[in-house]
Amino acid sequence: MSNKEKYDAAFIETFGIGTADLSDGLQYQSIRAWDSVGHMALIASLEDTFDIMLDMDDVVDFGSYKTGLKTLEKYGVSF
Repeated sequence: MSNKEKYDAAFIETFGIGTADLSDGLQYQSIRAWDSVGHMALIASLEDTFDIMLDMDDVVDFGSYKTGLKTLEKYGVSF
């Protein structure tokens, strides 16, 4: 499984959405499941999946599907 597939799977499993929902328009609070609790569940899933620990600033700035890709690249995750 590629890193992109793992990234997508974290969103799909955490928020109970389909692959078609993964787009640049997917942002914090754009769907009901991506609230503050869902956000922390997503962060925990990504940290476990990629064996990283995000800085609090990055957790706060992680506001969209697209932004998340750039954030994880800072931690050495390539897509």
